[in-house]
Amino acid sequence: MTIKTNALKSIAIAVTLSCSAISLSATAHDTHAHEANANNSVSSKALANAVAGDHRTAKNKARDQYRHPIETLNFFGFTPTMTVVEITPGGGWYTEILAPALKGTGKLYGAHYPDTGEDDYYSNSRKKLVKKLASDVVFSEVVLTDFTPRQESELAPQGTADLILTFRNLHNWKDAGVEQVFKDAFNALKPGGVLGVVEHRLPAGADAEKAGGYVSEAKTIKQAKAAGFRFVASSEINANPKDLAQYTVWTLPPSLALGEKDRAKYLAIGESDRMTLKFVKPAK
Repeated sequence: MTIKTNALKSIAIAVTLSCSAISLSATAHDTHAHEANANNSVSSKALANAVAGDHRTAKNKARDQYRHPIETLNFFGFTPTMTVVEITPGGGWYTEILAPALKGTGKLYGAHYPDTGEDDYYSNSRKKLVKKLASDVVFSEVVLTDFTPRQESELAPQGTADLILTFRNLHNWKDAGVEQVFKDAFNALKPGGVLGVVEHRLPAGADAEKAGGYVSEAKTIKQAKAAGFRFVASSEINANPKDLAQYTVWTLPPSLALGEKDRAKYLAIGESDRMTLKFVKPAK
């Protein structure tokens, strides 16, 4: 009788401990989920405020329907306390969103072409960006670093970045440039840091010569892996099924390279179909 009683007690204790463990696990899961939701809420609010800001022109805001900045940055895991690097900000379209969303809580580096003093695209692009950053206090905390295509560049101090972003740039850098950029990004990121890539997507089987400006998604993933990254996920946030890439990407808006020729047709297609890829620098 005593043996049976002891056995029943042991079973009861085991069940109690098991239930307690499950309860603790569930509580921890709920806590993590709550924290994640809270972070997403804070991030979305900061981004929404930045997107709606008066410092953005109506022309730039009109492109939100194609670029989906809030959804894109949330997909990459953006939070306002991060150290973020934007590679070649260009005219600063995304800088207008990132700078105010990070101001006072995070840090933003703009890794852009250096001003070499020459009258060329690279130096003039840097001058225009510097002028833009000086035009509004919202940009006062942005730090510019030097990025030179196809050369080793320090995008940010080594191992300090949480998130590195590049928007529609890979086609300009060509394969050798992309491979070097991915190495530079890997060096600048913290372990566990994220590389976010948005680029005009070359459809499988499409004529790469005819479809100038479009890039293979499979090749991009392969190049990032070669630099040491782990591919996390892709998103169709910036997809456009109307874009069949049977022309160069500059045929579509906003460039409309053909001018008035078939203008209505290309406006109806909209901006390009884009891949949105998320990579992570392994923690070990």
